[in-house]
Formats: sequence, structure tokens, C-alpha cells
Amino acid sequence: MQPDFAHEIQYQFSRSGGKGGQNVNKVETAVTGFWSVANSAVLSDAQRQLLLQKLAHRLTAEQVLHVKAQTHRTQLSNKAEVLRKMQELVAKALTPKKARIATKPGKAAKEKRMAGKKQRSDIKKSRGKVSFTD
Repeated sequence: MQPDFAHEIQYQFSRSGGKGGQNVNKVETAVTGFWSVANSAVLSDAQRQLLLQKLAHRLTAEQVLHVKAQTHRTQLSNKAEVLRKMQELVAKALTPKKARIATKPGKAAKEKRMAGKKQRSDIKKSRGKVSFTD
């Protein structure tokens, strides 16, 4: 179950670069979201530790997650994009890793491997010196 942390995110708005003509110089459409993982009230201790560990490369020294969006031309769309990206990151980090089940090779795979080894062995044997005394 993913925690609902949308109300804990602080947003900062700035001018975004790229296309937009004259509008890009006067409208602050780029959105940066800040969420303090360490101070979040919606996370359990286990979830907090897991997020701090798995998102360590994305967190600041104060353990704040920064996500920026400036792909859309409206502030509202970019704000929704920041929220979507953060939820995706958290969901991926909180999803437990699937355990690998060790398997053994099947009978056909073993036979194919042995046939390949036999063929290679025959090739190497044929490289030896030829004896004409037999």
C-alpha cells in the first residue's frame, strides 16, 4: 500500500526554458516539488528507512526529495507531473524485490551441452599428429 503524501509536498515555481515564444519569458510554468522523506508523517519507520536507502542518490543532505517538471506549457499540468513522478518513484522504491528461485537445467539442456562438448572434443582430437603405423 502506497502512502498518500500529496499534502506534504511543497512546490516552487520558476520560468522554464524551451519553446513558448514571448510567453516563456513572463510565465512561471516550471514546477519543482520538495518532499521531506525524513519528516513525513504518513510513512511508517520501515517505509522511511526503505525510502532513505533506495532513494539515497535522489535525496539531498537534509533527506528531501526534489522532482522537477517543465515539459508542459501550464503550471497546473507540470504540478500534476511532479506529483505523478514522485508517486512513481515512491511506489517503485516500496515494491519488494521479487526473490529469485534457483532452478536446475532440464534433461534436454544437459544432453545438448554434452553433445556440444563431445563435438568440441572430436575437433580437438583431430588436430593431433597422424600416425601412419597403424
